[in-house]
Amino acid sequence: MVFDEYEVLVAETRAAALAAVRRFEPPVVLQDLGLPPDPDGVSEGFATLLDTLRIAPRTKVIVVTGQSDKANAVRAVGLGAYDFYQKPLDTEVLRLLVERACHLHWLEEQNRLISECRTANPVAGVIALSESMVRVCRMVEKVAPTMATTLLLGESGTGKELLARALHDLSPRRDRPFVAINCAAIPETLLESELFGYEKGAFTGALKQTRGKLETADGGTLFLDEIGDMPLSLQAKLLRFLEERVVERIGGREHIAVDVRVVCATNQDLQTLLETNSFRQDLYYRISEVAVRIPPLRERPGDAAVIARILLERYRCGTPQPGEGVLAGSLASDPGLSVARQCPRTRESHQCRRHHGRGEVRQCPRPGAAAARQDRGVAQPACCPSTR
Repeated sequence: MVFDEYEVLVAETRAAALAAVRRFEPPVVLQDLGLPPDPDGVSEGFATLLDTLRIAPRTKVIVVTGQSDKANAVRAVGLGAYDFYQKPLDTEVLRLLVERACHLHWLEEQNRLISECRTANPVAGVIALSESMVRVCRMVEKVAPTMATTLLLGESGTGKELLARALHDLSPRRDRPFVAINCAAIPETLLESELFGYEKGAFTGALKQTRGKLETADGGTLFLDEIGDMPLSLQAKLLRFLEERVVERIGGREHIAVDVRVVCATNQDLQTLLETNSFRQDLYYRISEVAVRIPPLRERPGDAAVIARILLERYRCGTPQPGEGVLAGSLASDPGLSVARQCPRTRESHQCRRHHGRGEVRQCPRPGAAAARQDRGVAQPACCPSTR
């Protein structure tokens, strides 16, 4: 069959064709100009063409004409058809026309989604087209103006720090410091002094008075990343700060009032840590006045496609290249358009979908950069093969 890789819809009349266009919104329509009740003329065919483009203006219509009917074919293109095909049938040429139309429609859809994402998303730097991620952004937008201590839950690479910065940037504290500290990256013996500061002579090497992150963030926001890795001994001291909002430096006696909003994040299951007594229950309730679960990329249908396109543009380094379809394979799992409703799905595109099922957003830049920097723009990393 010519179109084994597509879901093909067949309509024999104008009414049936328009009903199918309304219901399925196919990316590509292959249409003969000679339709009943005027199979020997073109009036019904032109009427169908105009109605199709009115109902689905982004659909690519390829009109089929007789061998000696080039004038009507050119007229159809002038009315808005994507292209025309003259009989007799050549399956390879017809397949190529459909593939090109499908690919162009896909590119236009991705560009439209990118444009919508950039103009409609209130959270800077966050790509949110899927319903689950849009809900997260709306929650962040609502919580940002408050003083509520917020807990961001999500796997590594889901954008927890981006959302923490959004909570700060959308709040009245936007002009004050945003201070981030990774609790898992600092040794236990140093984490307390990093957070609370210390007085001169408090311990060996304390040569001068030093303010901690809490004081540095006064008036702004403190982001405690990977709080699930914070040692129990320090959890008690953080809890006291959250209750009293005062800091006592190591080796000091003075109580220093600090006005800071605390945002926490972790990729661990805090409920499991609570059950194993690895995390204080009272601290958990203090830091989770508002808890936001960030879905992984595999649970965000459509976002991977737009992320891939944006990353490809970002890594072009300002040099136009012909590889705009480089990442098509990674996006072939999204609904596409054709005489059917989907673009071809190759073995490589399925491999890519499995890759995105495991990975997260920060895994995407490597194939994007590789694709953008190829001389011919046809790089084919294992996770993003080309469908061309």
